[in-house]
Amino acid sequence: MKAQRHAAILRIVREHRFANQARLRELLAKAGFKVAQATLSRDIHELGLAKVADPAGAQHYTAPQEEHLPAPSLETSLRSLLLRVDGVGPLLVLTTTTGSAGALAAALDHERWPGILGTIAGDDTLLVVAKSVPARTRLAKRFQELLRAAH
Repeated sequence: MKAQRHAAILRIVREHRFANQARLRELLAKAGFKVAQATLSRDIHELGLAKVADPAGAQHYTAPQEEHLPAPSLETSLRSLLLRVDGVGPLLVLTTTTGSAGALAAALDHERWPGILGTIAGDDTLLVVAKSVPARTRLAKRFQELLRAAH
């Protein structure tokens, strides 16, 4: 849930201008996330959001560049986001909860598992390209074990 909430916060910050946490809480509630003030403050800190002034002097929150975002832990992401693992040839397909493939891809890319050439994320599907068929088989087994441990 945290990874999904963080993704929603980043999306909101990039799509809307607002100067206070109360407005962010309202926008989060509209997106289906009801959070306490303390949780929101912690999320803002963890995501590296900052208040900046526009040329007119009005303040608003902004998100860091993508490459500066803290990567969520893979174990946390798997526990809450991964639904199914399947594959063929060197391709591994991970099915996630709606809107979560990007968060899982970020966590996986950050881990730099051996045997992975790269990832491509859609909305609820993550394509993992393995270096070989045996590497994909090992990766699938590892994901299945983590998935079972999470549920």
